[in-house]
Amino acid sequence: MSYSEVKKPEIFIVGLECKTSNEANGAPIDIPRLKDRFINEKISDKIKNKISDDVISLYCDYEGDYTKPYKFVIGHQTTSIDNIPEGLVGKKLPASKYVHLKAVGEFPQALIDTWVGIWQNDFPRTYTGDFEVYGNEFYDTPPVIDVYVAVK
Repeated sequence: MSYSEVKKPEIFIVGLECKTSNEANGAPIDIPRLKDRFINEKISDKIKNKISDDVISLYCDYEGDYTKPYKFVIGHQTTSIDNIPEGLVGKKLPASKYVHLKAVGEFPQALIDTWVGIWQNDFPRTYTGDFEVYGNEFYDTPPVIDVYVAVK
């Protein structure tokens, strides 16, 4: 598994949120449902102060490690979490060190394989917030998703 370590400053994300888990009846159902709402309800258009049009999938508010429930947010990185539109949430991630991986290949299988690799690795995770960036490379062939896992 190829990765690099990067440091990122404090990050703000605004979007739709749900509570889920990695159980078979959790994330595999909840996350696609929330992504569909994000697209169908044009949530992107409601988010102010976006840094870019890259879509962010955030995993945060873990109730333990990756086997426990957590919050999933789909939205955009913003300059602040002031004036959040009704029905959306704002999350602040602290400045942190991250393991950066690239999920390359058919979506969603390449992303699933990347997360399984992360779970099987012994990264010293902080569980303060992990995220995926769906930027221009997501529309390439093959698709590329940047994955960031917060570590000590």
